[in-house]
Amino acid sequence: MFAPSADDVRDFFVDARRKRGEGLPLTPLETIAADWVEAHPEYAADLADAEAARAAVYPADTGRENPFLHLSMHLSISEQISIDQPRGIRQACELLAARLGSMHAAQHEAMECLGRMLWESQRSGRPPDGEVYIDCVRRRATRS
Repeated sequence: MFAPSADDVRDFFVDARRKRGEGLPLTPLETIAADWVEAHPEYAADLADAEAARAAVYPADTGRENPFLHLSMHLSISEQISIDQPRGIRQACELLAARLGSMHAAQHEAMECLGRMLWESQRSGRPPDGEVYIDCVRRRATRS
């Protein structure tokens, strides 16, 4: 299993942004990452310099979201949707996107579900429960 360090993740997003901006070729994964970076222009300063990105700290008590965590979750959910793993996540996210009017908004909702599932897994010491995750996304898709 691939386990990148925090610096590896930050370098990946900074590099994807730089390559897109310079018109350089991107790998398929870098293309998806660069698309999400473009969807979040509020992170431009965070992604402007690799050294600063590696040194940045985003303490929870400041109320500032970690852009690298946020973009990583977009990337993870995009991959989950593309391979429908856990099974049913593609349909649940598509239903949520139809209700909200955009896949971007749907992914932000799905992030809440994904984060909750991972937190529960860590807290309980049990493996992540994909069904709980999908059920959460489905509930959000069917809310009025």
